[in-house]
Amino acid sequence: MIHCIAGTAGHIDHGKTALVRALTGIDTDRLEEEKRRGISIDLGFAHVSPGEGVECGIVDVPGHERFVKNMLAGVGGIDMVLLIIAADESIKPQTREHFDICRLLGIERGIVVITKSDLVDGDLIELVKMEAEEFVAGSFLQGAAVIAVSSVTGAGMDDLKREIVRLAKSLPHKDANRHFRLPVDRAFSMKGFGAVVTGTLVAGSVQVEQEAELHPGSRKVRVRGVQVHGQAVKRAVTGQRTALNLAGVDAADLHRGMVLSAAGLFQATTTVDCAVDLLASAKPLKNRAPVHFHSGAAEIEAEVRLPESKMTPGSSGYVRIVLREAALLLPGDRFILRMFSPVITIAGGRVLDASPPRRLREDLLAILHRGTLPEQLSLYVSESPYGLGMADLVARTGLLEKEIAAALAKSSLRVIAEQQWAIESTAFTALAERLKKALASFHKQNPLLPGMSKEEARGRELKGAPVFLLDALLKATPGVVAEGDVLRLASHKLAFREDEKAALQKIEDAFAGAGLTVPSAQEVLKGCGVDAARARTLLQILLREKRVVKVAEDLLFHPSAMESLRAMLAVKKGQRFSVPEFKDWTGVSRKYAIPLLEWLDRERMTRRDGDTRIVL
Repeated sequence: MIHCIAGTAGHIDHGKTALVRALTGIDTDRLEEEKRRGISIDLGFAHVSPGEGVECGIVDVPGHERFVKNMLAGVGGIDMVLLIIAADESIKPQTREHFDICRLLGIERGIVVITKSDLVDGDLIELVKMEAEEFVAGSFLQGAAVIAVSSVTGAGMDDLKREIVRLAKSLPHKDANRHFRLPVDRAFSMKGFGAVVTGTLVAGSVQVEQEAELHPGSRKVRVRGVQVHGQAVKRAVTGQRTALNLAGVDAADLHRGMVLSAAGLFQATTTVDCAVDLLASAKPLKNRAPVHFHSGAAEIEAEVRLPESKMTPGSSGYVRIVLREAALLLPGDRFILRMFSPVITIAGGRVLDASPPRRLREDLLAILHRGTLPEQLSLYVSESPYGLGMADLVARTGLLEKEIAAALAKSSLRVIAEQQWAIESTAFTALAERLKKALASFHKQNPLLPGMSKEEARGRELKGAPVFLLDALLKATPGVVAEGDVLRLASHKLAFREDEKAALQKIEDAFAGAGLTVPSAQEVLKGCGVDAARARTLLQILLREKRVVKVAEDLLFHPSAMESLRAMLAVKKGQRFSVPEFKDWTGVSRKYAIPLLEWLDRERMTRRDGDTRIVL
């Protein structure tokens, strides 16, 4: 089954709704005022199966200039346009504006439909056809089929259906595996169901019980039910008009212009950098001009920021648009700009960056506009000193992970595969050199220390970087050695001065000669012969090399004393004893006995049982 969306475009009262009714059997004027006045005010939706496995949803839009904003809410997701021109009036103002909008939105397929053919003779129909062909010359509709129809007699309807089928078959493949997005064009509450939203599924697929996210606001919801053309289904795919029953949100909190997307992937934005085409019929676009921004079903007040003072009619350029309200926008999304007063269409364009840097850079936007995907990813990554992860790149591009991974493999970026993390090769090399310089400086300032701790290295040289980046740097940087949690240069060796060598030995001998009745560490260090700072460093070296054992704060023993204690207890295996007995065995006071017993418990040589202990 081929799913497609066709949208009507044309002047008021040129027969758009009548054509849709004749084509589908569905009256898209659902509002009481629409039926009373005989004109479309809001969007209407219908569907038809014209044959050969094609299912076509049809968006019927208002033609009245006052309701162009409603028209814009309906054309964002269409695959082809039915440009409606009445045979008895030919081309009118809204015909031109609607057609401009279709061109600016990048629609590539369509049919020119001459309606009300029953009201005029054949010669006039031919004249209107010629005017239509001249009107669309040089556009995406040049060479398109021009079909005269009558919604009253049914003339031309079969030809129109056949052309819809032909165009539907020419559409590029729609990948239902892409990240799901549905711009909301209607939101309401249905008795017995609750909140319901409708829209054209512009990407991916959505199914019953799927978690989704509403933007702006990043509100998580659950899809309770799915309908396509009024029929309940388990799954809807790209190109289908879809209604979703949502759990976890009230209908009062939903409105046209919101976007429902796959959960946890994207964030709404208030600033986008874009490529913009200004209509030749527009006035010059000035810097900081207020505009109405239309994308998907959203209409948002915005301000235009230009690299220069103004943009001339008929020109193209790079523009920053600052939105008054946040919206979910991704690179490639099309939009329309309309003036504030008078409210007319003046420009359209495509989003290039939905999370742009502080300043608008035309050279960088040129890469995002016309560069290859590896070049674009390199640009995104270069904006971060420590690179970006896969989740960041998905959020920035809207692409699938497999597409990003394939492009990264073709780029000059360094990829940390285990973490799916990309960083500029030059930035990675610079970080490695910075780490080596930091270690060299540390060794110079602390010659008696083995090296810098990993925690200190991250805090000083990689502040804000992901934890795994340091490990990646260590693997790729020759000359740097990691020993447990300590980093050092491979060339670094502890270099003791003569007085330090003597002090080191003196400290060790003081503990070795004391047995189990050791003096305080502070007392030993005072008499070692070097200043307090170096003495503490020497003690740390002894502890690190296990030449001294720390039992409690300020209570250190020589390993030989601890081995003697182990040997003494080994012959008493299974014996129960008390603190006084232990004091008798070792000849130590309670000052030493309690810390030693607690150390023996930690070493699993003894186990406390009430007021006694058992030798294990």
